[in-house]
Amino acid sequence: MTLVVFAVLLLGAVPIALVLALTAAWYIADSGNTLLFASYPQQLYGAIENYGLLAIPLFMLAGELMNEGGLTRRLIDLARILVGGFRGGLVYINLVANMMMAAIVGSAASQIAIMSRAMVPAMEADGYDKPYAAAITAAGGLLSPIIPPSMLFVLYGVMAQVPIADMFIAGIIPGLLMGGLFFLAIAAVGLVQQYPQGQWPNREQARRFLLMGLPAMTIPLIIIGGILAGLATPTESAALASLAALLIGRFVYRDLTFAKLPEILKRTAFNAGLVIMLIAAAGVFGWVIVYEELPQMAAAWIAGLTENPFAFLMLVVGILLLVGMIVDGIAALILVVPILLPIAQNQFDITAYQFGVVVCLTLVLGLLTPPVGAGLFIGSSMTGVPPLKIFRALWPFLLMSLLALVLLAWQPWLTLALVG
Repeated sequence: MTLVVFAVLLLGAVPIALVLALTAAWYIADSGNTLLFASYPQQLYGAIENYGLLAIPLFMLAGELMNEGGLTRRLIDLARILVGGFRGGLVYINLVANMMMAAIVGSAASQIAIMSRAMVPAMEADGYDKPYAAAITAAGGLLSPIIPPSMLFVLYGVMAQVPIADMFIAGIIPGLLMGGLFFLAIAAVGLVQQYPQGQWPNREQARRFLLMGLPAMTIPLIIIGGILAGLATPTESAALASLAALLIGRFVYRDLTFAKLPEILKRTAFNAGLVIMLIAAAGVFGWVIVYEELPQMAAAWIAGLTENPFAFLMLVVGILLLVGMIVDGIAALILVVPILLPIAQNQFDITAYQFGVVVCLTLVLGLLTPPVGAGLFIGSSMTGVPPLKIFRALWPFLLMSLLALVLLAWQPWLTLALVG
């Protein structure tokens, strides 16, 4: 009955945190071992008693401060200097700006919302098809969970008990690989659609864009540079990035006022609270999974299917694509890691870093695929384009994402080359 309760609650649109907590409680009651209820609150608290999880609200705060402080707009202008003159310049600007934002925001959903407001109206005014403009902006959100910092990497690092900084480093080459494949997809679509001719900024514009964009670029330098140089932990880097975004937005660009801070802090606290509540509920659910020895049963089943590490990862990708279509990425990560990570490490000798990058990228694809596809609905609400129209324009980027997954599963060095 525990599985039935889980399915009924999940399909009944009950919030996923309550689904996990109530299912765990049902299992304890159904098992007759009511002494386990004494450990229930300890498991809830223990799941969030980790210093690394502080990075999640701090990265959320940095993204909110950047958006309100005008840093996003300056990053877009900075991207004009790099790629604005190519045919289809705004498409390339969109992708480059998304890569810059991915190094700051860490959340695909937040990035899609921010960049949809900033880029889709500009692309539509320049003659681009609105569904395509919304699709390329949504596709850029796929870079956020891979290019560091990444909230999925923070959570995965806590669950897998690997250094979060090393997880961030493991995502650098895969993030650049994804960006390169997206550039190829844009070029291929451009041959068919005949993009409008881009325009390079003149010398005066380029100078102004560069001077105004450099302060905004200090944010990813603080985050990634501090971690790579060993000067700060990911949590400390997130705190420094939030402070820098506040100071730059208030005193350099002057778009941010202190009167906006209460609302910014309120949004951050609300969104972070939802994530932390989900982590707590998933902690007690994972405890039940381990208690019931589901990882061992799953290991025995998978061992009967294949002994090849690449085939195992492809099997995981297929399973998680289905899971990600229904369950939120963070919730799905919490559900599958306790079951699949021990199998990957113990039976197939796959490192936690390679497995983490593959799993996180696979799950975030569910953000842009029906029937749930939260990213499609976010993009739709920001642009007014129906979700299915965005999805139809997305297929070249989804194919490139799948190609990236195959390469990352096939070649472990793509995730391990920079990890010390």
